[in-house]
Amino acid sequence: MSNNDHTEVLVAGAGPVGMLTALLLKRHGLHIRIIDQKYRTAVHSYACALHPASLCILEQAGIVDDVIGLGRRLDTIGLYDGPERRAQIKLAGLPSYHPFVQVMGQFLLEELLEEELHAAGVQIEWRRRLCKVEQDASGVEATIENMPAIERGDVSPEFEDIAEDRIQLHADFVVGADGKNSLLRRQLGIGCIRAGSPEFYGVYEIETVEPVDHEMKLVINDSGISVLWPLANNRCRWSFQIAPPEAGADSPLDDNDRPVTIEPPSEQNSIHHLRRFLAERAPWFQHEIKDILWIACAQFERQLAEHFGKGRCWLAGDAAHQASPAGMQSMNLGLREAADLADKLKRILRGDSGLDLLQTYDQVHRVEWERLLGLTTPPVPPNTLSPWARQHYPTLSGNLPASGDDLNHLLQKL
Repeated sequence: MSNNDHTEVLVAGAGPVGMLTALLLKRHGLHIRIIDQKYRTAVHSYACALHPASLCILEQAGIVDDVIGLGRRLDTIGLYDGPERRAQIKLAGLPSYHPFVQVMGQFLLEELLEEELHAAGVQIEWRRRLCKVEQDASGVEATIENMPAIERGDVSPEFEDIAEDRIQLHADFVVGADGKNSLLRRQLGIGCIRAGSPEFYGVYEIETVEPVDHEMKLVINDSGISVLWPLANNRCRWSFQIAPPEAGADSPLDDNDRPVTIEPPSEQNSIHHLRRFLAERAPWFQHEIKDILWIACAQFERQLAEHFGKGRCWLAGDAAHQASPAGMQSMNLGLREAADLADKLKRILRGDSGLDLLQTYDQVHRVEWERLLGLTTPPVPPNTLSPWARQHYPTLSGNLPASGDDLNHLLQKL
């Protein structure tokens, strides 16, 4: 078997979680390969809000200064009940080296991670799809398909369902960061536990005449959850939870495993719908709208994999869980999982730890997700909370932009 037929860790999926996993594994001195069935990094400019803990991890990866330079820093969280402002949480008090949330386009984060991988000598193998795994005590036999690119007019290359050819690769471990429809998860026979019905959101990215302030605004009322994320250059993004019938009948596009339909705004309908949402849920938003850049309809599942892996195959990020997008928990906790999993694989491959170390990875992260998704007994709110905060405590617990000790700290400040 040649060196090209073997790697210590194969990473399936080149989104933020997969690329960070690969980068940290490479930093640990491991031989890795990373594949993705798509042809490049994210195409659409999804907003990416990075939690304080994520910024600390990206500092380990060597890109936090670039992230801070390219994004917009948010220092507070404003909590609203429709027209009424109920509370404000200042992030400056967090016990973190980066006590703030950084918002940027996901494509910018992915480009930074790809550049860092390239500098470390790792090339992402685009248009390659993991289609089968077979594992035993010695490792994993992975079958990988080379996907053909087909030009369709002026659109980006897309792929047929058939593959040009297949290659075999032996890996000591496989990491599945291959999104909500994870093939690795399905190959392992790992089911998902649902934490409720799918949630639908209408998303509007707009440009205002004057910039909005440096604050994430979370609105909770009878209509559901609405979130305002300030972006750079007088841009901001509103996400409104909507009822399923409003989600539209068009088949969604699948870009980086997000079931989302993105379209240019319609002169007739988009401003009308946006103004209706704002009037009903955020009448205090009085910024003059200069332009609607794009609109989208997105569906999000709230679910958790029954296990984070088996034997020598393990999951991270959306492959293991999905959640409401309000606090952007799934990707941020996925980055924490990437760092933890990379460290544990290094200790197994370079140290004297056994495979049982990975059981702690499964246990620790499942416990946190069970809490965030409300799959366990709901946490008891502190007695110091206002009646409104106590009423919405489970919703707040799962939708603030923080996790772990940082989330506990924020909840104590309500």
